[in-house]
Amino acid sequence: MSKLIVYFSRADENYFSGALRTVAVGNTEIVAKTLAELTGADLFKIEPITPYSKNYNECISQAQDDQKRDARPELKNYPDSLDEYDTIYLGYPNYWGTMPMPVFTFLEHFDFANKTIKPFCTHEGSGMGHSEGDIKRICPNAKVEKGLAIHGGSASKAKDKLKEWI
Repeated sequence: MSKLIVYFSRADENYFSGALRTVAVGNTEIVAKTLAELTGADLFKIEPITPYSKNYNECISQAQDDQKRDARPELKNYPDSLDEYDTIYLGYPNYWGTMPMPVFTFLEHFDFANKTIKPFCTHEGSGMGHSEGDIKRICPNAKVEKGLAIHGGSASKAKDKLKEWI
């Protein structure tokens, strides 16, 4: 059986230690690609049909609205199957204490019975939030391991932390 890294990441204007900065690649994607180098796992990026705004403040407002409505944004695509994978690394930025709602959409699309989910998130001070509990609730038949929270500003320097975690 193989491993798959599924992640949601957003580039454009992002928040870094008190300041807004525009980036070409989101922090979670940086971590996901480093993890792929270390594990040889396949990569799959979760992409909503309607992306969040490139403007940071509009994005967080949209994300909060999605969360309040318990929205399940439609995704552009899905892997054909997860059958060949026994371990799923699940990456996302911490949005309002949990995963962005497109990640919920992805998780609810598949049966994760007998799979191991290893969550990781990027954040600017809020850690994993309650995302691990949300994953356990959505995927009750999966083994959900302890997650890894990586400070967003340190995403490009997370290799050693990832090595320890995996």
